[in-house]
Amino acid sequence: MKILLVGANGTIGRAVRQALSRHQVLAAGRDSGELRVDMSQPDSIRALFERTGNVDAIVSAAGLLHLGPLTEMTPEQFRIGLDSKLMGQVNLALIGQRFLNAGGSITLTSGMGNEIPLRHGSNACAVNAAIEGFARGAAVELAAGLRINAVCPSVLQESWEPLQSYFPGFEPVPAARVARAYQRSVEGVETGQVFKVW
Repeated sequence: MKILLVGANGTIGRAVRQALSRHQVLAAGRDSGELRVDMSQPDSIRALFERTGNVDAIVSAAGLLHLGPLTEMTPEQFRIGLDSKLMGQVNLALIGQRFLNAGGSITLTSGMGNEIPLRHGSNACAVNAAIEGFARGAAVELAAGLRINAVCPSVLQESWEPLQSYFPGFEPVPAARVARAYQRSVEGVETGQVFKVW
């Protein structure tokens, strides 16, 4: 398969790249990678696909969120997650669907904050819930044979130290385990699913 992986140099992205290493993986990122893309800018995504041509799978392991107390949060801070993680991935899917080969798939990334309230996590809760809703809704409308899923990881073992205060009592998961959910989405047959890795 020819797979476009956005966010390839992040913690999840590196693990996904390893899990899918038997395929041709095109690594893309905002600041690093073989290919550069700003998912918040549709023109940047279009330029990316003009370079890659058609692919068999699109995987997004990218997107920023704002963590902070609701009582101090500004609309501009809340928009960080909306513009980056939510609309960035929606943009990637809307534009990318036209560049998928027959039987192709799209895999997005949400996060556990949509089901389990987290301290300072209102932005994450809203954004992750919207991503999963989009994946479920889009699955019934994509062209015949195309698939879309989302992966919902818990906090990563590799990121535990700086984030543990947001996740008291939670058990972090290794990125390699999370990557298997992306492999399931790309190499499997399911669509409209949210693969939880908690």
